[in-house]
Amino acid sequence: MNYSIGQLLKAKGKDIWSINPQATAYEALQLMSEKNVGALLVIDKGKLVGLFSERDYARKVILKGKSSKGTSVNELMSIGLFTIEPKNTIIECMELMTVKHIRHVPVMENEKLIGIVTIGDIVNEIILNQDFIIKNLEQYISIGY
Repeated sequence: MNYSIGQLLKAKGKDIWSINPQATAYEALQLMSEKNVGALLVIDKGKLVGLFSERDYARKVILKGKSSKGTSVNELMSIGLFTIEPKNTIIECMELMTVKHIRHVPVMENEKLIGIVTIGDIVNEIILNQDFIIKNLEQYISIGY
């Protein structure tokens, strides 16, 4: 499966849902609900500075007794993000996600954010690839006999 992240982005689209670090956790949750996503990239002055996820919210707001409307995304976001490039393969991305225990990986090209890949994207692509292989094998077997 040498399918590249760039090819995956072309197929799924390059929509990027983001929020400003000064926004509240409540505003971030509203946007995540509206867009039906589990994380937002945090962009400040055009630069990727972090990622805010449902996991960040659960661990850093709910469990610490903070207020969603009184806590900024900047206080909660994950920083030091792992990124991937369009030339990397889906397998390389899956390995990164597995080793680093992450579910969202920003895609960077020449230091510019061009998309995001989620664990769901990777799983869907693997399933599609498996279906394709199975159908080809079934066709090969039925033609031979």
